[in-house]
Amino acid sequence: MNLAGSLIGCGPLLRFALRRDRTMLACWIYGLLASVIGTAVSFRKLYPDAASREQLAASINDNGSLRALYGAVYDTGSIGALTAWRILGIGGLMLGLLCVLLVTRHTRAEEESGRLELLGAGAVGRGAPLAAGIGAALTASAVVGAITAAFLAGSGEQLNGSLAFGAALFGCGACFAGVAAVAAQLTETGRAANGIGGAVLGLAFLLRAAGDAAGNGGPGWLVWLSPLGWAERVRPYDENAWWLVALLLLAGAVQTGIGYWLAGRRDLGGGLLPQRPGPPAAGSTLRSALGLAWRLQRGSLIGWSVGFAIGGALLGGISKGVDQLVSSSANVEQIVQRMGGSSQVTNAYLATSMNLLAMVAAVYAVQSALRLRGEETSGRAEPVLASGVRRLAWAGGHLLHPLLGSAVLLLVGGLTAGLGAGVVFGDVPGWTGRLLVAGLVQLPAVWVFAAVTVALFGLLPQWTSAAWGVLGVLLFIAYLGPALNAGQWLLDLTPFTHIPKLPGAVFHAEPLLWLTLLSALLAGAGLAGLRRRDIG
Repeated sequence: MNLAGSLIGCGPLLRFALRRDRTMLACWIYGLLASVIGTAVSFRKLYPDAASREQLAASINDNGSLRALYGAVYDTGSIGALTAWRILGIGGLMLGLLCVLLVTRHTRAEEESGRLELLGAGAVGRGAPLAAGIGAALTASAVVGAITAAFLAGSGEQLNGSLAFGAALFGCGACFAGVAAVAAQLTETGRAANGIGGAVLGLAFLLRAAGDAAGNGGPGWLVWLSPLGWAERVRPYDENAWWLVALLLLAGAVQTGIGYWLAGRRDLGGGLLPQRPGPPAAGSTLRSALGLAWRLQRGSLIGWSVGFAIGGALLGGISKGVDQLVSSSANVEQIVQRMGGSSQVTNAYLATSMNLLAMVAAVYAVQSALRLRGEETSGRAEPVLASGVRRLAWAGGHLLHPLLGSAVLLLVGGLTAGLGAGVVFGDVPGWTGRLLVAGLVQLPAVWVFAAVTVALFGLLPQWTSAAWGVLGVLLFIAYLGPALNAGQWLLDLTPFTHIPKLPGAVFHAEPLLWLTLLSALLAGAGLAGLRRRDIG
């Protein structure tokens, strides 16, 4: 492939990609930056002196489970160093996920829909869509890294450390954008490409977690097999290891180059990995709208369930060591108890953990509800509805996934968290039962976000993607509001505030009934709107 000729039209495609994704990008960037800024502000309140920061570091570094979840604390000399410790692992993971989604969306997903074939028939080079996708990912990463560095430097933190922190985040984005560039050439569908990218992200997190948990007494070298481990070892405000930032950028550049090389050696619309042929005739499960929806959404539900199983086990497994961590600061203990609704630290921590799992389940609920809009805009809904399937039956088949799928996720998360807590406390049946209930009680709050998505889809379809904005704002309030001492009126805006904080708190059914009623009214309004508007 001639490189110069293949990039013809890259500029207009990049501008179009940024314009098309402006809402989604704004929500993601806002969420990532809010996490950085909120963490820095809360740490400044929670650990104002060197002694409190040293106590926190000892609590983390002496506990292998906490190191696996958060990483080791290397430097306690500044708030910036603590913020980098807390953010680089999870922030790099989330920024990497954003880049995988962006690159896949503007390459393989566009190719799958047939739009790239139309663009290729004009004055657009073969490599321009991939360059535009990579450009969109790098732009988002650069914005996050630059604002992070500017905020911390403007807050009085060391300039070199702030720049290294922002560059490490940018490097994570660039590295995983390269992963997506290769994945997009291997498969024939956007979902499969995202699956490969997500699997690489998951493996990177597990390698980093295993290496940090082992520390110096075991296979700590596993950290060096993970790009997230490289970002962690940059150690902003301490070593400022710029060579690791360069390694992240080099990995991204090499993978992007491989992606271009592979793109020139396959047919448009095809993938390098062979596709498994389907059966000659559709099975009985595909003879209904419900069966079709299950076929389309089952892979996503299975993947999310695996993630919840791992996350629940990690959160439950570290519950016995969390007392020392929380007790390292009276302010931290107060925040955890405020979020968890219990004066007992262990119960408050586990209630907070169930709350965090529910927030993640809300992301799944919105994603699965948005599948309705995706089926409509791709043109796949119209032939289904033309076959005699009623609109409400078609929509209902897909809406069972945010309704019941989120229940499955919370059951899995509660089960594994209960098993983890039961093992460390020596009471598996007791803790498993308590945390299963604590997980399921979060369902009405999760349903509210799915119902908002359905209401937007039915009444204002062009604004359906704004559901991500609603989710991001309310999750930000629920997650960081207690740490920032937000007013109760603000905390009351998010449905998670009204959920009984189990285990430990008194159970009240009234808020669950009101949230369920609100979800039913919003979803009902959306479905009523769907019956009356044009499809497409």
